[in-house]
Amino acid sequence: MNNILVDICSIDQQPPDALQALTFVARAPNGAESLFVGSVRETNKGKEVLGISYDVFDPLAKQSFLEICKEAQSHWGTDLCLYVAHAKGRVDVCGTSIVIAVGSPHRDAAFEACRYVIDQIKHRSPVWKLEHYADGDSDWVQGNAISANAHSGKDDCDSTTKGGAREAAH
Repeated sequence: MNNILVDICSIDQQPPDALQALTFVARAPNGAESLFVGSVRETNKGKEVLGISYDVFDPLAKQSFLEICKEAQSHWGTDLCLYVAHAKGRVDVCGTSIVIAVGSPHRDAAFEACRYVIDQIKHRSPVWKLEHYADGDSDWVQGNAISANAHSGKDDCDSTTKGGAREAAH
């Protein structure tokens, strides 16, 4: 059975599903499942947000998610089960934009790998966000430049803080 599942979810068809993610990573060898659910918050930089439109280049995003998941397995163990689903389209406030689940025999690996995956996706994956504001304006959210040479995954896996939470790479 495959231990990694990555997906882009068109909001008008099926938004990212936390239960589906947990079901995928819950396996007999695992004693821990860690779940991250990202949602749209109501304010950003002092402006009232109504929603965010996520623009995703599906093939490149899926490839990026898969590479990041494989890096996590390389660092925390090939027995990790990982699930990543990101929204595509408009997500209103409180709506789910991303779901990440990690199953592992031990909780530390599940927590740390989950944190690593979301941090790396935020910095490396081709997902663009157009925020829609209550005043009628919309604005693209400033992101990170994507470069094939900008990352060497293993080094970032080793930057952990005392509590096990990884510091952002960029």
